[in-house]
Amino acid sequence: MYPRKSIIERQAVGKQGEKQIIATNIDYALIVQAVDRDFNVNRIERYLTICYTSKVSPIIILNKIDLVTEDELSDMIRQVQERVNEVPVIAVSNESQVGLLELQETIQKSKTYCLLGSSGVGKSSLLNNLSRKELMKAESISLSTNKGRHTTSHRELIVLEKGGILIDNPGMREVGIADSTKGLEITFNGIVDVSKDCKFKDCTHTTEVGCAVIEAVENGSIDRASYENFLKMEKEKEHFESTVAEKRQKDKDFGKMIKNFKKSNFNKY
Repeated sequence: MYPRKSIIERQAVGKQGEKQIIATNIDYALIVQAVDRDFNVNRIERYLTICYTSKVSPIIILNKIDLVTEDELSDMIRQVQERVNEVPVIAVSNESQVGLLELQETIQKSKTYCLLGSSGVGKSSLLNNLSRKELMKAESISLSTNKGRHTTSHRELIVLEKGGILIDNPGMREVGIADSTKGLEITFNGIVDVSKDCKFKDCTHTTEVGCAVIEAVENGSIDRASYENFLKMEKEKEHFESTVAEKRQKDKDFGKMIKNFKKSNFNKY
């Protein structure tokens, strides 16, 4: 057994105050989005947050670029780069093979990578292309729901020719934020930097007079969509932390009750 040097985790789906481990001992996360229907910068920021919390370096992969025009792709890359700082963005196509060589050259020997993304974004096809083998079954998008089918139902670990290790994960439709204070600070470092000029130290950046963040949003210095995403994720983090605190208190109270019960029964005899 190897000690865990990194743990990528999210808020467990349908379980208040609990976490779900996605992958461990990862060096890099390949955040995969399909440009034809899955593209969403808000979701990218969510993946970045869980990566930064886990001290895992992210790489953004825009997949299926053969399904959009060059102008549409350029606009998507611009949207990402305006809101995301210093994270590599690689545009690829599993069909035309464009961008795959650039992605392969980023894979380093003895480093571990995992694929993160929704169902249907092309993670399994990407894994097949990177490994140059038909390792994972890839299926088409459901015509009835316009969503990806859950092709990958388990985690698969593959050693690539260059010596890098790649892990495929089942598609995630929800990326809930847990206790990700550090992750949020890195993802939204622009907002955090501006917040230092707020009038109040405990500013929530929502209604306060003298809030530097609100002023920056209004004058266009901070992207409004990114600001709203930050507030939403901050609220999720606070709700998760309060739920955990409530559970700990209940466990503590229950422990005291059991202890007092045993003590009272012992004194009877």
